[in-house]
Amino acid sequence: MANYRDPKLKVFTCNANPELAKEIAEHIGVPLGNAQAVRFSDGECQIKLNESVRGCDVFVIQPTSAPVNEHLMELLVMVDALKRASAKSINVVIPYYGYARQDRKARARDPITAKLVANLIETAGAQRVITMDLHATQIQGFFDIPVDHLLGVPILGKHFSEKGLSDIVVVSPDHGGVTRARKLAERLEAPIAIIDKRRPEPNVAEVMNIVGNIEGKTAIIIDDIIDTAGTITLAASALVEAGARDVYACCTHPVLSGPAIERIANSKIRELIVTNSIPLTDEKLIDKITVLSVAPIIGEAIIRVHEELSVSKLFD
Repeated sequence: MANYRDPKLKVFTCNANPELAKEIAEHIGVPLGNAQAVRFSDGECQIKLNESVRGCDVFVIQPTSAPVNEHLMELLVMVDALKRASAKSINVVIPYYGYARQDRKARARDPITAKLVANLIETAGAQRVITMDLHATQIQGFFDIPVDHLLGVPILGKHFSEKGLSDIVVVSPDHGGVTRARKLAERLEAPIAIIDKRRPEPNVAEVMNIVGNIEGKTAIIIDDIIDTAGTITLAASALVEAGARDVYACCTHPVLSGPAIERIANSKIRELIVTNSIPLTDEKLIDKITVLSVAPIIGEAIIRVHEELSVSKLFD
């Protein structure tokens, strides 16, 4: 590991994804900060900072993935500890932003929990957020502090480019994902198709029809999050029935809850490519799933923030 020249840059982690934090620290060339997130016997969270952070630019790596409330609370307490320990700046790196799907009032009397979480993070003392592929880009505006929004498409696109697939069509599983699909399609120099579906209730999807030519082509479905995998596996079946030669799928955030793994294993999907924004347990690492690392892109973003350089240049 090369030593990063500025000892005032420090990287810490809580318990959500320590492996990713280690990778990021190694990419930057700094040791991972000495801290622990432990529990009292009644379950309360306690943060132990075992080194000085006075006058340092501190970056805390903590996706708010399952169990989301535990990991969110660890992050808030860590930020408070850093603030009281006189850190010069506190930057929270949230590769996966939990509660992002509760970003608007879909029905009367709905909470907007994504905004509440933003308020909590700011109130705790965070001065910047670095995150990745927010479910709704307007969540950036829920914060009154700078938000650097990193993209997973370059990582996913590079993987597919190296596979040397032919006759590709990039498929958005719904209307909301068209912009994401178009970004991947531009990188692969491929057309796009859209699955027009309606969702009668949460986590239940019903495919209606496919807009675009997919017959005889290699379809790549792209989404930001795969949760129960109902949408993605239903989409794969619809594409095969409509004449697609092969179906691949990819996403940035593999939530993969409930019946997801079983559905993917039994689906028409040849390979599912995900990132390590959320850690996958051993039982989820089936042969069909390929995990790519986001550590290099997050590490570069951290260096650029610390050195006051442009983060958007990473995606030019």
